[in-house]
Amino acid sequence: MGAHLIVLETARTRLRLLTVEDAQFILEILSDPSFIRNIGDRGVRTLQQAGDYIRTRIVDSYERHGFGIWGVERKADCVLMGMSGLVKRDELEDVDLGFAFLPEYCRCGYAEESALAVCRYSFDVLGLRRLVAITVPGNARSIALLEKLGLRFERTIKLGEEDTSLRLYATERPV
Repeated sequence: MGAHLIVLETARTRLRLLTVEDAQFILEILSDPSFIRNIGDRGVRTLQQAGDYIRTRIVDSYERHGFGIWGVERKADCVLMGMSGLVKRDELEDVDLGFAFLPEYCRCGYAEESALAVCRYSFDVLGLRRLVAITVPGNARSIALLEKLGLRFERTIKLGEEDTSLRLYATERPV
């Protein structure tokens, strides 16, 4: 993996740009039942759709905003375990922290480690004043992680055409 693709490093992980070469990983994570249940069904069922998703959603965000969802790979063996990063949604005023990991890498601390690095990056490098995150009400592990990162429940919202109510968490830039 070229060093130019690396955005952040933590003790055990590298956060890097995702490319169409990561289509198999994207297909796997977007098809995972916990991703569909807790984040949403993106309708990605084939490698072709995964490549399109990377181009139109992920790479487009890098180009438009200078940030996006990054792949989280383990330093020890360069295995892509999950995603963590920032999303700018039209429906939200603030930038949104997002993360998702394949089931075999959950409960290992990788989500916390990478999300904390993304939070610091959002304030220290991008200069954001505020960061939000959204989750479905029943996603207890995500809620616990957001609270551990210092985000606090602010309000319930609905995005776009979705019927599902989401919990919005927020944190301000540390002084």
